[in-house]
Amino acid sequence: MIREIQVKSALSRSGLRELDYSLNPYLGCRFSCTYCYARYFSPREVGERWGEVILVKRNLLDVLKREVKVKKKGVVGVSTITDPYQSVENEFRLTRESVKLLLENRFRVSIQTKSPLVLRDLDLLIKYKDRVDVGMTITTMNPEKARELEPLAPLPQARVETLKRLKESGIEVWMFLGPVIPGNDFSRVLEEASKIGVRVVYDVLNYYPGLPFKPVSKSAWKEVEEQIRKMCKELGVQCHSEEEDWIQETKRRYNPLF
Repeated sequence: MIREIQVKSALSRSGLRELDYSLNPYLGCRFSCTYCYARYFSPREVGERWGEVILVKRNLLDVLKREVKVKKKGVVGVSTITDPYQSVENEFRLTRESVKLLLENRFRVSIQTKSPLVLRDLDLLIKYKDRVDVGMTITTMNPEKARELEPLAPLPQARVETLKRLKESGIEVWMFLGPVIPGNDFSRVLEEASKIGVRVVYDVLNYYPGLPFKPVSKSAWKEVEEQIRKMCKELGVQCHSEEEDWIQETKRRYNPLF
């Protein structure tokens, strides 16, 4: 079910260290990922019917046009609690127009998605490539496992091909290995990152009651993290956890643009 809503704000302060703001054109996500914690930060009808109910912020662009004129320039994450390029974007195009507005007004944009639909906006990304980066989430390269974890998301190989195309076009790209679920084979994901030549950001599973996974203990996560780091070193892949200081270095690198 798709329903349009009115909003009072477009940009919200981000709780992530690498972002100043977050922008989510939609609430709810059709990809229906089983591990997604965003359902716990969404309206009740969206959370209870995760993947079935999508709320479209009908007046988002009008609100954003006002905010970009008054808010301090910074890094905007698109999106943080929904995929900005899920199928509803084909019709409403809120992601494209939001990204365009932000870039035209000297904000930096960091896009994270699972969808090849981002390639539709390649013209825009190339035009402002000095102030945009795109991360592609890949949890597993096994298509059967991917269908289990991410029922309606594009398959992993399509995401790999999207990263390749973006990089060939001169866009700064990265791969998000997350959440890292114990027992899930991440070696092939890292191997693909090595082939493409992209950095990898990894993160542990954020557990909330009701998710079909067991919470990850600190000791178990430490062991998994050591395996990831060892494999990254062997493959020559730049790997960092989402919590590490490279984020701040990246952010400072772009400050002169503001």
